[in-house]
Amino acid sequence: MTTQREPESVHDAVGAYVLGILDEADATAFEEHLAGCEICAAELDDLAGMEPLLAGLAEFPGPAPQAERPVPPQLLNNLVDEVAAQRAKRRRRTSYLVAAAAALVIGGPTIAVVATSGNSGTSSSAHPHSTSPAQDAFFSGMLNKASATDPATKVSATVGTEAKPWGTHAVLELKNVQGPLKCSLIAVSKSGERETVTTWSVPKWGYGIPGSPHEASKYPLYVHGGAAMSPADIDHFEVATLDGKRLVDVPV
Repeated sequence: MTTQREPESVHDAVGAYVLGILDEADATAFEEHLAGCEICAAELDDLAGMEPLLAGLAEFPGPAPQAERPVPPQLLNNLVDEVAAQRAKRRRRTSYLVAAAAALVIGGPTIAVVATSGNSGTSSSAHPHSTSPAQDAFFSGMLNKASATDPATKVSATVGTEAKPWGTHAVLELKNVQGPLKCSLIAVSKSGERETVTTWSVPKWGYGIPGSPHEASKYPLYVHGGAAMSPADIDHFEVATLDGKRLVDVPV
């Protein structure tokens, strides 16, 4: 590909080529040049999507043959304005994409988070990245934790709890669960009252599955939520599918 500027007259042919005022020989020569010139390809791309203006130029009346007709100043001004608008639109679109990506990195999900470290028991994984508030709370804010593994489903869960003025803040670490599933964490009181703490979905590749060929499924899922009942009133937590299948119970 061409990387250095060639004589200005070569690159200036882009406008004439787009307007269709090059003769056949010059147009063929420019197309051969265009195949290896990044500069002209970029300029040609900037002029894309301007069919209405070009049509107006092509239909401009006058006695001279098309190749000899002068281009009306007003249409040239419109052409320049449209190129500037196209370039500004591309810059805005790029800025929006960058801003959206930054929002995902900085804000991220606040309910369901997959760990990105296989060694979840060390302090280095307490703050793996800024998009893991549930995982962060699980390791650094939950002093009371209880774990269980269901002998039938083989699903493992650890629930961390902390008392709040409004009730109980709970964080779930879930392992060895395969989807697709829609699940919920339910707090069950000593009197049998049931409250849904949070819900989430499990993709088909699952969470917390050692040796899985799918990279994301090797790590646990962390979700958090709240219950109106106090920690002292909670007998156990249930992890169940939304259609009622119990995956694991966690006594507290």
